Amino acid sequence: MKGRVLIVAGSDSGGGAGIQADLKAVTALGAFAATAITALTAQNTLGVHGVMAVPVPFIRQQIRVVLEDIGADAIKTGMLHDSATIEAVCEEIAARARGVPLVADPVMVAKGGHRLLAPEAVETLKRRLLPLAAVITPNLPEAEVLAGMEIPDLAAMRRAAEMLLTLGVPAVLLKGGHLPGPTVTDLLATEAGIEALEGPRIATRHTHGTGCTLASAIAAGLAQGMALRAAVLRARAYVRAAIAAAPGIGHGHGPLDHAVTVDPERLAGLG
Repeated sequence: MKGRVLIVAGSDSGGGAGIQADLKAVTALGAFAATAITALTAQNTLGVHGVMAVPVPFIRQQIRVVLEDIGADAIKTGMLHDSATIEAVCEEIAARARGVPLVADPVMVAKGGHRLLAPEAVETLKRRLLPLAAVITPNLPEAEVLAGMEIPDLAAMRRAAEMLLTLGVPAVLLKGGHLPGPTVTDLLATEAGIEALEGPRIATRHTHGTGCTLASAIAAGLAQGMALRAAVLRARAYVRAAIAAAPGIGHGHGPLDHAVTVDPERLAGLG
């Protein structure tokens, strides 16, 4: 096990996204995951049925005690549901983990349509969180909100990626899965330019938690000393393998197989 990742995000009781997906992804890629939970959700593959916020002082305490003892080689943020939470998390990171690479997944809406970020918190996220990040990983609906523009095609994706770089973040992984077509194109944008990362679309409804999983997989790579591009490429390969091996659980958008890297047969007969 190599690399320590602190994950600051919400819990998914269904186990497919949020903290649960984050923990599984980081572990599957051989790093150690610690957490600071920002909210509890009552959730399954059909959607989010309830949300209960964690008090801000307790969020701060979780971050503080983890960093003071275990430390972190990378940090990943997910669901930060309101301005007070964003401000608190950014203050703790800036005070206790300056220089630690941050992968910020700007979670706004669950796959089932439930809003996970208060509308008035968008500007706080842009002003406070994005400048702390080493990379942000928005999907197209999130990028439309952050960039203030519609993104109907690949050309617009490129313009949006360029605009997002002006918000103070050095790298953007803009995920193109919401565009139609047999090929999914993500854009990795940095000051050096924009690289298109393509792959054939996997025909399945079992894609719950792909964004959380991808961002945490990138954070695991950064925590292990990988360069950003290498961490992104490995993370995308891992997510594609996990989608392809999805167990088919639930009646809606089912979870991935986060354990696709694990071979339990190796342990047979060792007990």
